[in-house]
Amino acid sequence: MAETTTPSAPARAKRKERVGEVISSKMAKTIVVRVERRFAHPKFKKVVTGYKKLYAHDEKSEAKVGDRVRLEETRPLSKIKRWRLVEIVERGTGVTPVAA
Repeated sequence: MAETTTPSAPARAKRKERVGEVISSKMAKTIVVRVERRFAHPKFKKVVTGYKKLYAHDEKSEAKVGDRVRLEETRPLSKIKRWRLVEIVERGTGVTPVAA
């Protein structure tokens, strides 16, 4: 008898993950997260902090302003939303920043 082997499905590529702070949760099922990136300046070699605003899908609307969250890359969900909330890493203090 010949063994029948089923071809395994190709493994999905590793998705990008980012950790950042929620700066807005006023939209329905959407949060805005500020992700921090530290890198050496190409010319001056000084460590620079860069920030990026990412829009993420929050199905249960559980993330609040000030929370640290983990996001995962996903297919385009809307014009600007390409990320999905995976988990809330740390709850915020509930105090909203004056200027972000």
